[in-house]
Amino acid sequence: MDGGPGSDRGRDESGDAGMLEQPNLVAPADVPALSARFWMLVAATGVLAGCAGAALMALLNVVAHVTYSSRSGSFLTAVEQAGASRRVAALAAAGAVAGIGWWLLRWWTGPGGSEVSTALWRDKGHLPLRRSLSTAILSVVIVGMGASLGREGAPRQAGAALASRLSDWARLDTAHRRLLAACGAGAGMACVYNVPLGGALLTLEVMLGVLSLRLALPALAASCVATAVAWTVLPTGPTYHLPEVGLSTSLTVFAVLIGPLAGLIAVGWVRMIRIAHEHRPTGRWLPVTPLLVFTAVGVLAVPYPQLLGNGKDIVQLTLTSHLAAPLLVALLLLKPIATAGSLGSGASGGLFTPTIATGALLGSLAGQGWAHAWPAPAAGFAVIGAAAVLAAAMQAPIAAVVLMLELTRTIDALMVPLLFAVTGAMLVSRRLDTPSIYSVRLPAQ
Repeated sequence: MDGGPGSDRGRDESGDAGMLEQPNLVAPADVPALSARFWMLVAATGVLAGCAGAALMALLNVVAHVTYSSRSGSFLTAVEQAGASRRVAALAAAGAVAGIGWWLLRWWTGPGGSEVSTALWRDKGHLPLRRSLSTAILSVVIVGMGASLGREGAPRQAGAALASRLSDWARLDTAHRRLLAACGAGAGMACVYNVPLGGALLTLEVMLGVLSLRLALPALAASCVATAVAWTVLPTGPTYHLPEVGLSTSLTVFAVLIGPLAGLIAVGWVRMIRIAHEHRPTGRWLPVTPLLVFTAVGVLAVPYPQLLGNGKDIVQLTLTSHLAAPLLVALLLLKPIATAGSLGSGASGGLFTPTIATGALLGSLAGQGWAHAWPAPAAGFAVIGAAAVLAAAMQAPIAAVVLMLELTRTIDALMVPLLFAVTGAMLVSRRLDTPSIYSVRLPAQ
């Protein structure tokens, strides 16, 4: 992964062309020595990303509380207790906020994007601070209201934008600017999910496209500082709680077989996101389309309240075997459609947790059938499916494995099955020339 899109170096080692690799725009050899001044900027980036991530999550929780009058328990519990009519009204309101908000933001800041991937791979690591922070705030507001989008998009964007502003102040060259912005994005995600190592690997494998000790050190430093800062406000436990999963031959064989299927699901998911992104509204349709799409999602949430939110509660339910097969089938079909539709309506949000939810649903559904022939811990099926789909969708196998292990705080028993499943999924997705879920959203040149 040494070249950017369209270059000969964008081919894989076998010489196959056509797949859009993660653009390695900050190759280790292209980055001058990291001075003491740069390390101070890395530390400052971690602090700013941690503060921004904590503030955004606090805002998200306040919005969810106001929207659904939640007092305790999970987001899904609050949604279910709110009733069917309130779900529809909440999503319609979220669509109105999204449509009018981004229309006003475009009028206020002018044309131009604030996507982290575009900034790193096309715009020399520059993100407009006012537009990026405003987009991040709008994103967490609509996710808090129940939009079927991930919450990680906002802290990633805020972290990268703040790092970009630090780069302006320090007058960094392009290579250092891109590196610092990538560190800020990874740190933003690391702090809200309490995944410092996973956030650093996301910086390297997804945003920079290269695993290098020289680049790993600032990525690790920024993610660790941001996570430590966020600990003062955010929970420090695992994101997902699952029963103890012991070593199992059944899970290992299951992982070998489910990997290729997970790769196919990831391919379809990435292509769905590509289509949705290509059909995002412009002009006079921008304020209207989110209202229509979000209201439709709200109507679907009447029988399926699990569709609302980023999908965290779906993953938790699969880990504790609380979803019957018919509901698993319905959610496996409807959750990707709801997320892609929300993104395609013009709204901005993350895809990390929705992708994990899709994989967990696949693993849990397949695992229910598998367990009749060869019993194994149900939680293992969901984790394996989630890791495999996430790896193939992000085109980042190492980051996906580490992220799932950090999110669940489990290592020994699932390590080998996870690696088998991720390998199978990656082989299929690469064979089918599938880009990552991030690069597929790059604007056409």
